[in-house]
Amino acid sequence: MTPDEFAERFNRLRSSEDRYRYLIQLGRKLEPYPEEFRDEEHLVPGCMSQVWLVTVGGSEPSEVVFRADSDAHIVKGLIAVLLMLYSGKTAEEILTTNVQGLFERLDLGQHISVNRRNGFYSMTLKMREHAAQKVAVMEEGE
Repeated sequence: MTPDEFAERFNRLRSSEDRYRYLIQLGRKLEPYPEEFRDEEHLVPGCMSQVWLVTVGGSEPSEVVFRADSDAHIVKGLIAVLLMLYSGKTAEEILTTNVQGLFERLDLGQHISVNRRNGFYSMTLKMREHAAQKVAVMEEGE
């Protein structure tokens, strides 16, 4: 599903309960998180619930593939949204993606708590850090 398709489906849901339910359904479809990375080093700082994030090898040198998990159902859904935006993209695409615009388009600020919103941006920041590191490594190799 593309971010536009997701936004269209999400915005058709009128109640907060329906939107929560939809996020939870998305979270249940996440790829399994590698257990060996469920540790302190891979915890995302700034999240109220536990969120783990790791990059795994992509098919192209510039591709960044993420796996992530949380101990909170709604947060898993938010992870699914971020993976839809970022995972499988090049590092450069990740750094130029406007997640703030999607957040506003989905009106998530009205449907999730301030703590979850802060956690969403913490996850975004961490993913962008991974992408920036990938760009730096690629530039060193040139």
